[in-house]
Amino acid sequence: MPKAPDCRGERNPWPEWPRVCKTDYGQEEAIAKFGADPRIYQTTVTRLISDKDHNLTAIETVKLGDDLKPVPGTEETRPCQLLLIAAGFLGPRKEVPEAFGLELTERSNVKTPAGSYFAGVPKVFSAGDMRRGQSLVVWAIQEGRAAAREVDEFLMGYTGLN
Repeated sequence: MPKAPDCRGERNPWPEWPRVCKTDYGQEEAIAKFGADPRIYQTTVTRLISDKDHNLTAIETVKLGDDLKPVPGTEETRPCQLLLIAAGFLGPRKEVPEAFGLELTERSNVKTPAGSYFAGVPKVFSAGDMRRGQSLVVWAIQEGRAAAREVDEFLMGYTGLN
């Protein structure tokens, strides 16, 4: 999506919720550590790149125009070792589960075994709205933490995460 405006617009008066760009503490920390805002607006991933052992090494991205269609000539390859997909609360677009060969529930959420975040494909886990459907952010946080524990155990063979 495009970057939200830094100040309220005429069509967003008080007492409406302010539709403005906000920088939270995690983004402030990244800016302090790396010297730049980590957010990249109006950009989408078009391809995942892996090494011969199928480890993610990079992603290809393209900028999107105001119509959210790719802008030719804006393609870029970025190093990447971990990709987290935030699908939003309308559920995943069909292309995402199809690209990973994931099975869906009758409500179009990624199917996982009861009590697990493993999505049925090696090294693929699902949590939050993509797994449970539209819900509260507190559920997304809880599921993200639980999925992180499961991923840690998968990678390390054990976990120290609570």
